[in-house]
Amino acid sequence: MDFKDQLKQLADRTLKLKDQIQTEEATKNAFIMPFLQILGYDVFNPLEVVPEFVSDIGLKKGEKIDYAIFKDGTPTILIECKHWNQNLNVHDGQLLRYFHVSKAKFGLLTNGISYRFYSDLVEANKMDEKPFLEFNISDIKDNQVEELKKFHKSIFDVESIVNTASELKYTNELKNILQQEFANPTPDFVKHFAKKVYPGVITAKILEQFTNLTRKSISQHISDLITERLKTALNKEDQAAKEQEAIDQAEKQKVETSKVETTEEELEGFMIVKTILRQKIAATRISHRDAQSYFAILLDDNNRKTICRLYLNGSKKYFVTLDEAKKEVKNEINTLDEIFNYSETLFQVIDSLEKGK
Repeated sequence: MDFKDQLKQLADRTLKLKDQIQTEEATKNAFIMPFLQILGYDVFNPLEVVPEFVSDIGLKKGEKIDYAIFKDGTPTILIECKHWNQNLNVHDGQLLRYFHVSKAKFGLLTNGISYRFYSDLVEANKMDEKPFLEFNISDIKDNQVEELKKFHKSIFDVESIVNTASELKYTNELKNILQQEFANPTPDFVKHFAKKVYPGVITAKILEQFTNLTRKSISQHISDLITERLKTALNKEDQAAKEQEAIDQAEKQKVETSKVETTEEELEGFMIVKTILRQKIAATRISHRDAQSYFAILLDDNNRKTICRLYLNGSKKYFVTLDEAKKEVKNEINTLDEIFNYSETLFQVIDSLEKGK
């Protein structure tokens, strides 16, 4: 299961269980610790993830933060946790105080649903007021997933994250401003565009008129962009379908002229795949077609729904799936029993084919 799928699984779990989670400690155990595990950290290793990390603040001794992630014996990320239904806006001050007296470069404030990553981009050793990365686990965007990946233990690099954090922070702030302006244009925003198309004085009445026109123009422009993207996507799908149809037709002609003989080994491979997938779908939906160069296993007897291909007649045997571009991904196998090692791959193929139905 890849990184994005793990996050989605956690999101589903969070939404399903949250109403039963009554305490902050339960929020940590059910949502936040699994999140840290997805990032590759061993939450049960006290040298790597330190719970109740002591962070003295001035005259206050023994102040504790919920978790500190250590690297090479030094804290790198401080994590302050709250109950899932707590509003994080009233709790960032606590993390700021801990951050100020720590060597950590990053702070994370979370309630297990919302996650806010902070650093000291504005003033050294002082946590920024605004996070440079913020997301909701139930609605995390692809670009946010890519930024979050940088915090994975396997590739974590402080300098690399800091170098992109500033751009990310200001990009997010600009996006928020644009979103607000698009929804409710401010007078300055409206005047900026009105002056470019209206030659007269921008009176209060003209400003009101152009406020409505600006809002309407933005809405129409966004609609046009969406329509254009849909057209482009549909055209690509049509082109891909035509190309696949041509390939299928050519393959069909090969089959008709080559007198392909299906071997017992190919049928045995088919039965193995069928046995695996019975856990996900009805066995009657799984079929096969023998081609000159490979043995294809299909969903719903549809050439456009290839589950996998078996290459068993050469000196080497291969178990093959198709990627998103319909290119073959070959996996060499020594025996048919090794197909069982690709059970999870087969499940993912079925999920993808079903979603594209």
